[in-house]
Amino acid sequence: MGKGRLEAFSDGVIAVIITIMVLELKAPHGATIDELMPLLPTFLTYVLSFIFVGIYWVNHHHFFHIIHKVSGGLLWANLHLLFWLSLIPFTTAWMGENHFTAWPVAVYAANLVGCAVAYTIMTIVAVRVEGPSSELARAMGSDKKGKLSLLIYLVSIPLAFFWPIISCALFVAVAMIWFVPDRRIESVLK
Repeated sequence: MGKGRLEAFSDGVIAVIITIMVLELKAPHGATIDELMPLLPTFLTYVLSFIFVGIYWVNHHHFFHIIHKVSGGLLWANLHLLFWLSLIPFTTAWMGENHFTAWPVAVYAANLVGCAVAYTIMTIVAVRVEGPSSELARAMGSDKKGKLSLLIYLVSIPLAFFWPIISCALFVAVAMIWFVPDRRIESVLK
């Protein structure tokens, strides 16, 4: 199978994920600015999740730009990533509606751990398919940003039970780390 079908399917799923998230934003019944204030946590959570989904989409695009072969294992690894990404609308809604309390923040962090682990697995599978001396293997290197992100997400889970807002700050820190697209693949292709 060519990678185009995998990319098109993934793009479609990610588009649905973003659509579901935005549909969770409910307009207030009143017509004053004061009516918007209770919705601020939900909106901030949506913005953060939109950024995370966007980061995964951009990196997924770059990742599959360099891949030449698709295997059954890579298809399943990609589905694994899409599964965790598809949970983001649920964890986003729960965290926002409960104003960043402990359990929703911890579950959101666990969701981000799932996404990061799934992306790492997909990378490992793809490097095996492409080969250890492939452009992809050279581009992925030691994946310091990926490992650091996973560590931060793991730390944020127990931290959520003591200082959930600090966990949220850690989520923002990871988003800032990844906001600039990963240049490893672009540097290998040049």
